[in-house]
Amino acid sequence: MRHVALATVTAAGLYASAVQLAAGQSVLEGVYTVEQAKRGEAAYAKECASCHLDDLSGTDRGPSLAGDAFLTAWTDRSVGALFDRTHKTMPQDRPGTLPAGMTRDIVAFLLRANDYPAGATELPVDVAVLNAIRITRKN
Repeated sequence: MRHVALATVTAAGLYASAVQLAAGQSVLEGVYTVEQAKRGEAAYAKECASCHLDDLSGTDRGPSLAGDAFLTAWTDRSVGALFDRTHKTMPQDRPGTLPAGMTRDIVAFLLRANDYPAGATELPVDVAVLNAIRITRKN
């Protein structure tokens, strides 16, 4: 029983640390990994490109997910909002069917496609942590 309590305390501490580290964080600080974005690129090609196109430029069935259009839609919003929107509403013909890990990887790919730097730590699936990470414009 003592090991269970210790594990619970440790997990709670790690979660609190993750939330604290993400608090006030920006996508300019490398919040995803290159490997994660590569997984997201493969998932995007399979699940998203038919509406948003391979180059993310968008169609009448799905908006552009890169460049000025992306920045206009998402600047000053959280990565959590992007994750949540994608997870709940995509793909358009099967909303809410993407696994959370795949959605997270697709979000990492979108950040890479918009020239945000990669880092050493993967984006988590936890929306509370993602909500603390802001999408900002590069200077």
